[in-house]
Amino acid sequence: MNILRRLLDFIYFASGALAAVSLVAILLLIVVQMVARWTGEVFPGAASYAGYAMAAASFLAFANALNRGAHIRVSVLLNALPAGPKRLLEIWCFGLAAAIAWYFTYYAYWFVYWSWKFNEVSQSQDATSLWIPQSVMVVGGGILAIALTDNLLYLIVKGEHRLTRDLVDQSFGE
Repeated sequence: MNILRRLLDFIYFASGALAAVSLVAILLLIVVQMVARWTGEVFPGAASYAGYAMAAASFLAFANALNRGAHIRVSVLLNALPAGPKRLLEIWCFGLAAAIAWYFTYYAYWFVYWSWKFNEVSQSQDATSLWIPQSVMVVGGGILAIALTDNLLYLIVKGEHRLTRDLVDQSFGE
């Protein structure tokens, strides 16, 4: 189980690192597009590529942000409850969130499959095959679903989740 734990933590961390790389890619795309405008050149599809990188940054960051406590959680109610009801409410929340994430990932997969099957391309100048940037949505959604399921099972077995407290939460007196 220790190997599985290290593997999952590595996947969450790597996903967050790839999200950071996507943010750097957005910066570079914007800079290259600015230089292209200054020199009178055209960089076709730069705005679309930046949009794809933004979607990648968002979806790839979900699981890492969840485990670091950076997602918005309404913990006022959770903190007011005694241990027993609090645990049941957290199990319900993680279970519902995991079910929604798996549902999303399942249908996102089929969305990407049909984009690939029909060879859909973007309508901008770059004419990128849409299944390529859409695949990141499936990967990020799948990693989030795994992270939610991981936390749900950990909560059921150990009695607590694996989310770390974010300093921002603590700064608001929670």
